[in-house]
Amino acid sequence: MIRIEKDALGEREIPGDASYGLQSFRARENFALDYKKTDPRLIRAMVLIKKAAALSYEGIAASRGDPLPGSDLSGAGDAGTGNAEEGRVIGDREKFRAIAAACDRILAGEAADMFIVDALQGGAGTSTNMNVNEVIANIALSICGRNYGQYEYIHPLDDVNRGQSTNDVYPTALRIAAIGLLRELSEDCAKLQEALQKRENEFGDIKKTGRTELMDAVSVTLGEEFGAYAQAIGRDRWRLYKAEERLRQVNLGGTAVGLGNNAERRYRYAVIETLRELTGMGLAISEYPMDITQNNDVFVEVSGLLKALAVNLMKIAGDLRLMNSGPGGGLGELRLAPLQAGSTIMPGKVNPVIPEMTIQAAIRVIANDQAITLAASRGEFELNSFLPLIADALLESLSLMSRTVELFRTKGLEGLVPNRQRCAALLESSCVFAAAYVPMLGYDQVSAIVTEHGGNPAQCREILEAAAVQASRKKAR
Repeated sequence: MIRIEKDALGEREIPGDASYGLQSFRARENFALDYKKTDPRLIRAMVLIKKAAALSYEGIAASRGDPLPGSDLSGAGDAGTGNAEEGRVIGDREKFRAIAAACDRILAGEAADMFIVDALQGGAGTSTNMNVNEVIANIALSICGRNYGQYEYIHPLDDVNRGQSTNDVYPTALRIAAIGLLRELSEDCAKLQEALQKRENEFGDIKKTGRTELMDAVSVTLGEEFGAYAQAIGRDRWRLYKAEERLRQVNLGGTAVGLGNNAERRYRYAVIETLRELTGMGLAISEYPMDITQNNDVFVEVSGLLKALAVNLMKIAGDLRLMNSGPGGGLGELRLAPLQAGSTIMPGKVNPVIPEMTIQAAIRVIANDQAITLAASRGEFELNSFLPLIADALLESLSLMSRTVELFRTKGLEGLVPNRQRCAALLESSCVFAAAYVPMLGYDQVSAIVTEHGGNPAQCREILEAAAVQASRKKAR
């Protein structure tokens, strides 16, 4: 079964049971990258916006005294088949209640396979917005007993998209989706910080060789190293938590360029209040919506904070990977949990797979940051056409970091075991103690002794100690 839909560019055959429409169909054909579909979290946020708009307009219609027929909007009409009296006009209040009910169905998981547009698309996200409008409109039509495609009753643009533009819906949806993921990631970072602090306390008595530029430096404890890791992740946690403040400023109601064209004043205030209630987020209308429409530096800022987290994770994972090296030919100062066989030819070999996964995820986030930076810089005048790339990369980075942080904590840190004997042996085989004698003997004398006797740390310590005693006696005279 098919249906015919047409627009100014012509007509096309649409599967009769498809709740998407002609614009979605064209977009799928035009952007056939086979990359990946628009992020479901972005779709969900857009549906929340459509519901908020519908409820706001229903409230406006009610305040005008518009009648509401006694239809049961919770009932499910068969997909694409109408049973209402032909020709009955659907009033505004009924339309908007049906639209809100359609949004609820989508939010509950219905029609997930109807969002068919590729994540990377021309038009600043217009195709994704149209895809959402069409799916909501057709489900709303079904709720009212009409057929899919009968847009003379409920129209994707005139009704579902009333008072809106892609240019205020899409960036607002991205902010909502990003805030939700930021909150998850901030909590994941808090748990990782706590896990690192726990290791700091557990390993506080394990002395080991400290290293700078991979060379022996001074004595530290394993606990102190983990304490430094905890401090870095703590900064990441705080930065990500604070970033939400900038994302709460939205341009919804600004429509095409931020000036509110074709959006009633009452709607512009009502939709933000309704959306705030639906999301549980402290969203607010920007003082200058045109700025939000034109400029995407906030997304660059958030991406930069994700990059900072990625850098810290990469550094920590790299340290653990080196300290785990061996077991016989490397540092061997700690042992990561053995999770899987590490070789198809070398029996018994176990690789540090979680740190390696973490480093790769971090590299991906850093690459995404570059993509976001370039895309954000390419906006012209009143709009940035490359927001779909920004959205896809930012949401990927947020979700990737959240999952990476969790796995790094649960599979990397929780099974980690220190090798106390190896830490002590490496410390004893090094002359890291030499720096402590510099205040008494001077850098040059200590350096000469270490250069001559550093191959025998015990002898080096003995000579340095004797020199220090002699220097102390001279000073006392």
